[in-house]
Amino acid sequence: MEKYDLPLIKNEYDIVIVGAGPAGSLAAREASKRGASVLMIDRRKELGAPVRCGEGLGLKHVTNMGIKLSPQAISANINGARVIAPNLKDDIIIKTPETKGFVLDRKVFDKDLAKDAGRAGAEIAVKCEAYDVIKEGSAVKGIKYIFNGKKGEVKAKVVIAADGAESVIARLAGMRDATSTLYDTDYGFEYEMVNVKLQDNGQDYSDLIEIFFGREWAPRGYNWIFPKGPDSANVGVGIGGLEAPNAIHYLHKWMSADGVKHRFAKAVPVAYKGGAIPVGAPVKEFVMDGFMVVGTAAHQVDPIHGGGIGLAMNAGRIAGTVAAECVKDGKTNAPALNKYKEQWYNEEWKKFSKRLMLRKVLEKLSDDDLNHIISNLDQKDIDLTLAGDFKPVVQKVLLKRPQLLKVLTVLVNL
Repeated sequence: MEKYDLPLIKNEYDIVIVGAGPAGSLAAREASKRGASVLMIDRRKELGAPVRCGEGLGLKHVTNMGIKLSPQAISANINGARVIAPNLKDDIIIKTPETKGFVLDRKVFDKDLAKDAGRAGAEIAVKCEAYDVIKEGSAVKGIKYIFNGKKGEVKAKVVIAADGAESVIARLAGMRDATSTLYDTDYGFEYEMVNVKLQDNGQDYSDLIEIFFGREWAPRGYNWIFPKGPDSANVGVGIGGLEAPNAIHYLHKWMSADGVKHRFAKAVPVAYKGGAIPVGAPVKEFVMDGFMVVGTAAHQVDPIHGGGIGLAMNAGRIAGTVAAECVKDGKTNAPALNKYKEQWYNEEWKKFSKRLMLRKVLEKLSDDDLNHIISNLDQKDIDLTLAGDFKPVVQKVLLKRPQLLKVLTVLVNL
């Protein structure tokens, strides 16, 4: 009988990508489509696991990235969001093009993205862990890895770090701000549950993502219900990093609160998920000589809700395109690769910076403030807020709560 060996990793590629999540796979797909030789590795033996997020993704990201979702990758179609005040009574229903999307099955979705990269020509090695970078002076020239129990080295003109929060490869390459401070880190924990009641008070919320605010059970964050089927959902909490050890405590405290506990009376967890989420500004520099960082590794995560799939895919798309062009031109130093940062900022920063400021404002609001605001805003106000036009919304809030002037003024000046 012939001995079966895993596919060999060649000694050199144009581009090596560490991490086969959404950012890595989009970078691999775009670079391969442009003729670059690409290797994408991931330390996991199964892509998409373990899941570290609520699995929500906006329709616009799917459309803009040219992705065809397989039916198996979609757990639920989402038509909007419901935001619930800390009193668990007042709420706002939001249904706009911005809130249309999906709750995914990440195990299927991530694997589908990797398959697309493979079909475009990228080589992929799972259960392959990068443990160091190869450097010549200040330039990154490849990585050192362990694959199939053996150590190896691979040279590359460009290495792309797409290995998630607290990126090991970015730190090894010398990016000092690859590690988030506790202030700029949230921690999410959730159950995937069955027997969750997705209806309440005669209303059906099975096509809405539900966000529950309340300092009592989610300090500097929120709780959520992301539907995944007729009676199943991701049920979780996102809180500030300093409170991370108490995440499960806060989740159970909310699930047992009088205004919501009836929805979990018969609920049973079938999976546990969680992880750190950088929610501050992106890393200062996206590139070094021969090196790029993308997605959660670059802290390209929405500062308000901690969602990173869409931002990660777009960053990967841009980085993969730029990397391939730079390889073709024979210039892979930092000034050449910096076209990626320039394009990302041009596409994302205006909205991202406003949401970063909004996050800092929300942190200063009390539960009583949030009860007041949510009870007085309507769909039009939310549309303006999502568009980054805060001034008319702030004016409306201040009419009845002028004491918030100092806190909210910063939003008017954006």
